[in-house]
Amino acid sequence: MKSTAHDGTVFEQYGPQAKEAVVLIHGLGLNREVWQWLVPALSDNYNVITYDLFGHGDSARPPCPPSLKMFSDQLRELLDYCEILAAAVVGFSLGGMIARRFAQDEPERVLALGILHSPHQRTKEAQAAILKRVDQARTDGPAATVEAALERWFTDDFRQTNPETMNLVRSWVLANDPAVYHTIYRVLADSIDEITLPKPPIACPTIVMTGDEDFGNGPEMAQAIAAEIEGTETYILKGLRHMALAEDPATTNLPLKGFLDRAIVKGEGL
Repeated sequence: MKSTAHDGTVFEQYGPQAKEAVVLIHGLGLNREVWQWLVPALSDNYNVITYDLFGHGDSARPPCPPSLKMFSDQLRELLDYCEILAAAVVGFSLGGMIARRFAQDEPERVLALGILHSPHQRTKEAQAAILKRVDQARTDGPAATVEAALERWFTDDFRQTNPETMNLVRSWVLANDPAVYHTIYRVLADSIDEITLPKPPIACPTIVMTGDEDFGNGPEMAQAIAAEIEGTETYILKGLRHMALAEDPATTNLPLKGFLDRAIVKGEGL
């Protein structure tokens, strides 16, 4: 059932609320519905919480200039509102950046960390490319970048044979407010430094996943993230791009659920 927290965050909870919580954070331009392929795999054993980031979906507009700190504070307020002391936090893309920032800001509240298809330090060329997309979004809105995004996010065969999924994801992106979207896009582009080599380092059980065809958040980035968090499990998904969680849910869900079961159910994250 959809609920709204005091700060305007819209969220949903699935599964038994007496169980350990797993909070899922979506990526730029998307919304809580992106987790529809994962929630069924987790909701039998966990209190699964999905929510819309500020400026996305049904949630309120950002209360201040967007930043990783603002989104980290949003997650803290959501946990407080739900009376949850600590949770496993799983973030996709920008959500993975927010998850890392939250693990730095509130380490005692993170039982385990999942970082899916999320960036690390970019090359000069890659940074220039994302800044160009930010500028396109600023001048022309989400429509300026969505078609190229779908090409980066899904394999060619999947795009051609699954027009319904393309239309769904496209509709999510196009629903964003042009006046807000580019300001959050810049967080994705400019905030890597504050989550690189954190001091003290993140110490909770962590899994890092990406696709070997995720051109913007590829295996070298996943490995760089994992190298900064001791004991991290790393999975490179073969033949998949950025939105593997939608294109091939089973391939994503199996290692992620296995990790959570080891880190939480068996007490490794406590």
